[in-house]
Amino acid sequence: MTNDPKGPLAGLDPFDLFDAEAERLDRYFRELGAEGWDRPSRAAGWSVRDVLGHLAGEELYNHACLDDDIDGFTAMLRREGVDGGFDGFNEWCVEKRRGVPVEAVLQEWRRENGDTRERMRALGHEAPLPTFAGPYPVGLQAFHYASEYATHADDAGAPVTEGEAGERAWWRARVGAFVLAERDSKVQVELTADGVRVSADGTSELLPAPVFVEATVGRLPDDHPLDRGLKTALRCLA
Repeated sequence: MTNDPKGPLAGLDPFDLFDAEAERLDRYFRELGAEGWDRPSRAAGWSVRDVLGHLAGEELYNHACLDDDIDGFTAMLRREGVDGGFDGFNEWCVEKRRGVPVEAVLQEWRRENGDTRERMRALGHEAPLPTFAGPYPVGLQAFHYASEYATHADDAGAPVTEGEAGERAWWRARVGAFVLAERDSKVQVELTADGVRVSADGTSELLPAPVFVEATVGRLPDDHPLDRGLKTALRCLA
């Protein structure tokens, strides 16, 4: 699927968004002291340092896609005894880096992610990228990565200024709407000037864009009043 010029992603540059969220994380990481790294993140079971370890480790997969070497990546996981799909891979990435000095992990992430972003931008929006799910347009993959980085920036507590919060929530809502449609979700999504209208199984709610985003990335608190069925159906980017 390509970026429909009239669809929810129209006018958005995924490479710019990916760069912006990577830069947000980098600025935040540069300023952290020991207490900041050890603080629990919003990602269940992970400290802020673990979020960095995850980001650094997942570049192994990102580079395997860019190198068209999914088979080599799979063989590496077998050699390392990693199972459990992407959840198992993510935990392995975090565990493997917990004993490494944080500055070394930070440098690894900067180097490898910088290379990922540069190579993806050079390939362009429509180039096919090998993935576990098959070839996928580079530009659309960059939207997924930008969304993930925004989620983990929030998980780690990276600041978002008041001036950028609204626009940031809106592009993330547009990505969520696209992914739900791409997956043929049962949820109908309408982006409106007043928020995001979501409807499924006879239930309809108008959500503020930030709430819709939190639902799509699985970060709404358990006691949030959103209908439980909608909450489950909206989770598509976590």
